[in-house]
Amino acid sequence: MTFFRAENLAIQFGGLRAVDGVSFEVREGEVYSIIGPNGAGKTTVFNLISRIYDPSAGRVVFQERDITGVPPHRIAGLGIARTFQNIELFQNSTVLQNLLLGRHEHRRSNLFSEMLFLPHVRRMEVAHREKVEEVIEFLGLQHHRESRVSGLPYGIAKVVELGRALCTEPKLLLLDEPSSGLNPEESEDMAFWIEDIQKDLGITVLMVEHNMSLVAEVSDRVLAMNDGRVLAEGTPQEVQQHEAVIKAYLGG
Repeated sequence: MTFFRAENLAIQFGGLRAVDGVSFEVREGEVYSIIGPNGAGKTTVFNLISRIYDPSAGRVVFQERDITGVPPHRIAGLGIARTFQNIELFQNSTVLQNLLLGRHEHRRSNLFSEMLFLPHVRRMEVAHREKVEEVIEFLGLQHHRESRVSGLPYGIAKVVELGRALCTEPKLLLLDEPSSGLNPEESEDMAFWIEDIQKDLGITVLMVEHNMSLVAEVSDRVLAMNDGRVLAEGTPQEVQQHEAVIKAYLGG
């Protein structure tokens, strides 16, 4: 069974063909990275997968289900979570509150039972808090649990966003430029998180990334794009040495 695949994805904005016939498959349990120069269409592919955009052509299949027409707010319920290049957290809420929002998809109560705080609601709240505490422990965020996001260093905020995605208990995790804005030490820490997410949590990772050191360190396979099209696919070493990829990055 194919875990995830994109088939001939395409989208056009006015006269610009931002993504043009992109196809690839992601195997369960691997880290699969999409690379390319600025404007290659990498994040647009992510927006098609997470249903922010509707494709002009092609389809997205997850665990043998065509999800091309699934509304964006239903994607998390299918087991797909995402982070963003620009951090999307509630700045005036605490780390704990932001992570608890990641449990929203797993809530199974109504307004009436919530107001009365019935026994099953109490049990559910305890279970949600336990899951969030597991993520806090996993990512080493104990010291920041009650801190407001607005007061956190940028690198910690990136980890919090990663944690919120993990709180949804995804099967497929989309990471959009996870090392963007991080210093070398923080980027190395991010590599450790990604490896642990894959190996310890068993989550499949699909990543868009510009940091080739990070890509080479954590990726099982890599897809290179330019001008909305696929240039090459293979191991990190194979793609980095591919003539078309070198030309796209260096020109000539």
